[in-house]
Amino acid sequence: QVQVAESGGGLVQAGGSLRLSCVASGEDIYISEMGWYRQAPGKERELVATITSTGTTNQADSVKGRFTISSDNAKNTLYLQMNRLKPEGTAVYYCKVRCLEPVGESDTRYANYWGQGTQVTVSS
Repeated sequence: QVQVAESGGGLVQAGGSLRLSCVASGEDIYISEMGWYRQAPGKERELVATITSTGTTNQADSVKGRFTISSDNAKNTLYLQMNRLKPEGTAVYYCKVRCLEPVGESDTRYANYWGQGTQVTVSS
C-alpha cells in the first residue's frame, strides 16, 4: 500500500506564491508518474501538472508560465511551485501517484494513489 501526503497549502493574496509538496511512502514502490490535480467548489477535479519518472512534464494551459512541477525521485517527493496566483486558483490541490505493481509472478499493473488534498485559497 502507498501513502500519499500533501503539504504547503494556505491563504495567499493574488499575485503571491506558494509551494506545495507531496511525499509518497510505502515498501518497494515503483513510481512511474506523479501529478497535481485541483478541485474548486462546485467543479470537477482537473489536471494541473504531471511529471514522469524520466522527467517529462505536462501542464494545463491555465498554469503554463506560472506553475512549475518538479520531483525528487530518490525521496519520492513531488513539488509544485505556484507563482502569480490568481483567485480562480482557489481549490483543494490533490497529489496523485501512479505506481507500477507486480501481479502474481510475471504480470504487472498500474495503480493510482491519492492524497487527502491541501487547501489553497487566493484572495483578490
